[in-house]
Amino acid sequence: MSTSGHIEKNRLEKPPAKLKLKIQRREKEGANAYWETFELQYRRNLNVISALMEIRKNPVTIEGRKTTPPVWDMSCLEQVCGICTMVIDGRVRQSCSALIDDLLLESGSDTITLQPMSKFPNVRDLKVDRSKMFEHLKQVHAWIELDGSHSLGPGPQMSNETAQERYAYSRCMTCGCCLEACPQSGDDKYIGPQAIAQARLFNMHPTGKMDLDERLDGLTGDDGIGNCGNAQNCVQVCPMNIPLTKAIYETNRDITVNSLFGWLKK
Repeated sequence: MSTSGHIEKNRLEKPPAKLKLKIQRREKEGANAYWETFELQYRRNLNVISALMEIRKNPVTIEGRKTTPPVWDMSCLEQVCGICTMVIDGRVRQSCSALIDDLLLESGSDTITLQPMSKFPNVRDLKVDRSKMFEHLKQVHAWIELDGSHSLGPGPQMSNETAQERYAYSRCMTCGCCLEACPQSGDDKYIGPQAIAQARLFNMHPTGKMDLDERLDGLTGDDGIGNCGNAQNCVQVCPMNIPLTKAIYETNRDITVNSLFGWLKK
């Protein structure tokens, strides 16, 4: 075993008796941010949400001052809904799947820092408003029009290769990690990789192709795909390993082809 392996093993065998959560807080949108630190008894196999729930039972800071319980969003607790996303030790991720043991190993410290995502309006404490992501989905027409008044029969067939690529894009949970990590995202100047990937998902569907022009038009505005700087931070932080850069490349190609030859369809 390497020296680093011995160090990691020793750290796991000798965890801290207590751990600290340093939380960036805000009473309401527009108010000044401030920090509070809480101390907890260490227990194995905790995730960040479990630690926050422990604090909520008795919200007393490390200085012994009684305070309000921290506010955050959570729902599925299985890394499916995406709403518990926050910045943990400087990296955006889901708090339900962020394990305390792993975080302590990464930092080599007994303190974990929690902050809200910075690319969204901060409602309170760790809670943000991700509404703009859903507005972006409307902008790219991220759905397939169907007539539900009668049976349409079996759906159109697609190749296994296409189905697998579409499945990868369909795993997006609109968590916001890609926008938080993207240097171009912010101030509504770039629609972001999430919406582009969803446009790609529905443009690859045999029925969805009927609205291809509308989706591509939604990506050619001032906040469109042209503002991507190819930083590739999005694929580094995506919790579902969605091939976001591939979606951006393929969609950019479709926009170019549609601009050059779209008149032939008219």
